[in-house]
Amino acid sequence: MIIIEEYKQKLNEFRKDLDTLERALKISELRGKIEEDEAQTAAPGFWDDIANSQKVLQIIKNNKRTVENFEKLAAAHEDLGALLEMAEMDPDEMEAEVVSEFDAYEKRLEAANLQTLLSGEYDQNNAILTFHAGAGGTEAQDWVEMLYRMYLRFAQRHDYKVTVLDYLDGDEAGIKSASILIEGQYAYGYLKSEMGVHRLVRVSPFDASGRRQTSFASVEVMPEIDDSVEVEIRPEDIKMEVFRSSGAGGQKVNKTSSAVRLIHLPTGIVVSCQNERSQFQNRDMCMKMLKSKLIEIKERENLEKIEDIKGDQMSNGWGSQIRSYVFMPYTMVKDHRTNFEMGNINAVMDGDLDGFINAYLIHLSHKA
Repeated sequence: MIIIEEYKQKLNEFRKDLDTLERALKISELRGKIEEDEAQTAAPGFWDDIANSQKVLQIIKNNKRTVENFEKLAAAHEDLGALLEMAEMDPDEMEAEVVSEFDAYEKRLEAANLQTLLSGEYDQNNAILTFHAGAGGTEAQDWVEMLYRMYLRFAQRHDYKVTVLDYLDGDEAGIKSASILIEGQYAYGYLKSEMGVHRLVRVSPFDASGRRQTSFASVEVMPEIDDSVEVEIRPEDIKMEVFRSSGAGGQKVNKTSSAVRLIHLPTGIVVSCQNERSQFQNRDMCMKMLKSKLIEIKERENLEKIEDIKGDQMSNGWGSQIRSYVFMPYTMVKDHRTNFEMGNINAVMDGDLDGFINAYLIHLSHKA
């Protein structure tokens, strides 16, 4: 039988956590900001600048979602109070429901509190993920395809939109490299934890002898940078190459020579895009990706200026392994930065990454 007084105390603690969360998320300020921005959309000439109007609308949408999520949490807290009142009349009958509802609410509160850790300048932005196969030929390229699928599943779980920007098939199977844009609130804030080298240990399906193989793939994560962020890139520092698009596993990709690759000569950064229909559009997306990459490196390396980025800082760093995925002789996924691990490797490969992401955000907050 549940002890009602204990759960009343727990409800009071939830209330304190909720008040702290309200202050951390600045809910009152966000409500005022929403009103100001919505008034701005009714101002004459607002829709003349499409880029700016879209940016304002996205800000309104993100702020509304934050406020609505908090209000749902507050309403759920009231529901818990009503549930306890009912349970006082028949504790035995209501025990399972009370325990279940309180546990579920505690998890929702923990998840909401993690959002307060996403205070970086670009954490609310969309994310651009780029995948590269390490040494190992077909085995490594198959591993890239597995990771690619894993992040698509993660995006589905979080109702994020995914757009394929670039895709290069493997020689026999898998993917040599690919880039995707993941759109949604805090996409970069959550996915920045995935930046680094991912290691796979398994019995290779490509080895007739059934030997255990180790493969590596790198994942780069960048915030999508809009045109409001000024990044100076000199034309003479850019080398542009044009090539024929290659289809991504049945996707409709233009087969003309419209795909674009940009090389930033001072740093050696290479970005490419083949998703758009014209060479001009692909070049624009490449420039956006290049700006995003330069901004990401500048922030990560704590540099004062973009010009401080050096070419030798651009290597993927195969020693900077962040996570191991072991299929054989046991099943385990372990993050080497936080020591968080999961034994259900199939769930992880189906996009269940929240535990790793949450552990990383908490790890970052402790380092700050």
